[in-house]
Amino acid sequence: MLQMADWESALAVLWLVVAGGLVVCKLTERPRIPDVAACLLLGIALGPAGLHWLQEPSGSQANQFILNLGALLIVFEGGRGVQFRILREVWLSISLLAVAGVLVTAAVVAAALHGVFAVPWLPALLLASVLSSTDPATLIPVFQRVPIWPRLQQTVESESAFNDATASVLVFALLGVLDAGTVHAWWQPVMAFLQSALVGLATGLACSLLALWLVSARGWGVLAEYSTLVLVVLALGSFEAAARLGGSGLMAAFTAGVVAGNSKSFGWPLSEREEARGHHFLGSITLVMRMLIFVLLGTQVDFQAVQAYAGEGMLAVVVLMLLARPLAVLVCVLPDRRVRWRWREVVFMFWVRETGVIPAALAGMLAARGVPGAAAIQAVTFLAILATILVQASSTGWVARKLGVALPPRQETV
Repeated sequence: MLQMADWESALAVLWLVVAGGLVVCKLTERPRIPDVAACLLLGIALGPAGLHWLQEPSGSQANQFILNLGALLIVFEGGRGVQFRILREVWLSISLLAVAGVLVTAAVVAAALHGVFAVPWLPALLLASVLSSTDPATLIPVFQRVPIWPRLQQTVESESAFNDATASVLVFALLGVLDAGTVHAWWQPVMAFLQSALVGLATGLACSLLALWLVSARGWGVLAEYSTLVLVVLALGSFEAAARLGGSGLMAAFTAGVVAGNSKSFGWPLSEREEARGHHFLGSITLVMRMLIFVLLGTQVDFQAVQAYAGEGMLAVVVLMLLARPLAVLVCVLPDRRVRWRWREVVFMFWVRETGVIPAALAGMLAARGVPGAAAIQAVTFLAILATILVQASSTGWVARKLGVALPPRQETV
């Protein structure tokens, strides 16, 4: 059974995952099934539960490298897709969904776990926080196959990009409280959250402005011909700098991505050629990382743990999909009277909240750190990923057409 114990085995694993991922991604194009669902099932088939070809322990250094690198690159690339033009119109709804929506979702799921299964509050909140973000790595490919109204699509995609960073900050703030063993005051986790988020925001902004100045013809431009590599360095560097300063690395990477993706708004635009090269290169890298994360996650599924925590997992999934998400959307979009959301748009947002890459990465990180209850978190996260991707993502097109928010067939090629 393959493991990334040496460079030869690592190359074999990389070949197997990417080759298999290409096949399943191609097979999912016509039925419009999200490729991440297929990669997850591929991992199960290749792993101990199937063919016994591949197994990479969740706590291994190689697995942690893939999770961290994949998470920061996916968040960075998600930030590059956020458009200031749309943000100016729906910024309040996106901001509320990305922050208040995550908090409402985590609180509702944690309350359900605490009330039904008597899970202690802190572990329940930690698990709920892992599950609380939606997934741009799933949503963006779905919307490429099922185009919907532009305002609605950009709002949901932007929310998913923002709330990944918010959820990661919340998870690590709670983890700090858990490591401390006690909470002396209610404001301690709140202050930890704010500090981590603000340091991440400031670091990402500073690093990205420096990078734009180095590559733009209107700035110094000394690295203009290497702008694609500068973007990679920016993603990695902003993450590392924020982490060393006590902030959220993922928040920094996302902020850097937003600034880099809107370089014209800051007066240091990239050339069209460099924009295209960066989009192609980073898009390919994030696709490979997405394959690696989900295939390896599939090989790591402990079906005994899934069975042991099936009750908690199914409760978390049902509450997440049918109660927490609709409540979070209502709390966050109804106050935004300027946008005048239609009810069909609001109902569509109820249904679109796939769990994916970042929750998987966060669950893996917690397991690697030996956090108490990490096995339960991984098992429940797997159930949430599988259920939301197979049920919600796969039915997004049907729901969009029933609600009348899908673009007409003649516009789908635009």
